[in-house]
Amino acid sequence: MKKTSIYIEDQLDEALALRAAEEGITKAEFIRRTLGGAVRRPVRPRPSIIGIVSSGRSDISENVDAFLTETGFGE
Repeated sequence: MKKTSIYIEDQLDEALALRAAEEGITKAEFIRRTLGGAVRRPVRPRPSIIGIVSSGRSDISENVDAFLTETGFGE
């Protein structure tokens, strides 16, 4: 086992101590269990934002300057 030190706010420290006491374990054991559960949980893939908005045009990336001129951007 490896020792790790972190800084936490007083309120979080108190909450950790309370939860550990409720479960009848040490604060260190509660933290180990909580961290272990968090890192074993599968990471949810982030939703892709590509393609969620449609301009109705398929040539925007090829004709960006003309498109910006049409929209009045930069005037």
